[in-house]
Amino acid sequence: MWRFPFIKERYKAGDAKKQKAFQPHEKERVMAVIKGLGWTFDTAAELYEKMRPGYVEELYNDIFHYIPVDESSNVVEIGIGGGQATPPVVKTGCKLTAVEYGEALSEICREKFKEYPRFSVATLKFEDYVCEPDSCDLIYSASAFHWIPEETGYRKVFEMLKSGGAFARFANHPYKDKGREDIHEAVQRIYAVYMPDSSAPEEYSDADAKRRAEIAYKYGFTDIFYKLYHRTRTFTADEYITLLGTYSDHIAIEEKTRMKFFSEIKDAINGLGGQITIYDTIDLQLARKP
Repeated sequence: MWRFPFIKERYKAGDAKKQKAFQPHEKERVMAVIKGLGWTFDTAAELYEKMRPGYVEELYNDIFHYIPVDESSNVVEIGIGGGQATPPVVKTGCKLTAVEYGEALSEICREKFKEYPRFSVATLKFEDYVCEPDSCDLIYSASAFHWIPEETGYRKVFEMLKSGGAFARFANHPYKDKGREDIHEAVQRIYAVYMPDSSAPEEYSDADAKRRAEIAYKYGFTDIFYKLYHRTRTFTADEYITLLGTYSDHIAIEEKTRMKFFSEIKDAINGLGGQITIYDTIDLQLARKP
């Protein structure tokens, strides 16, 4: 899972001014995040489906230009989640199999796409999914492929694809409200108390996308393509904390602590105008099996 944008900056040893903001007695308010966060998404399946964003039309235009998809295509989606990335693909009439570890998310998507008779969900980890080698025209994964060990994931995808078939990996990278340092700083102070080991990311760059896309070369893929897309999303305080409740490391915090954490963020946003904006960068990686 990518890190949520409004995380505090790391405190450096010896920086007394910054360390002062996190007093020893406040450690009691911090809940250690549980390791192995893959389980968390399914516990908030309905919120995940409601609050997580879809993807921009231009991205799908680029995918379908790279690898045409129609009724004759056999497609696999890795980690369907709440189905945010699915509609443009399933509407092509292709045979689409979604591989999803979460049982609740699987059921949401079976219901959501029940009108498409060639759509199905396999509820298990992608690592355990059994597929005929050289059988897929397109395999894609939206904000999910990073949960799979790199070598395992790329080698399995390569094996499943037909010669000439394509892998599309894309992900959303949210970033702070660029025009509102007051909100950013207020929220950072709260994260410093409740998630002190988290760090604020740099804005996702072209160099990041290129580096990530070229990983596919290691596993035999060719014709590598990458691209960035940008958008903004604006939330009320209530909407924003609802969104926070879909992030794995936030879900894993003990409930009473999490509710207090979210309440403080809500109060901070309401005290500074009542809205917060996220700047999204979406990266697309396309790769072909020779």
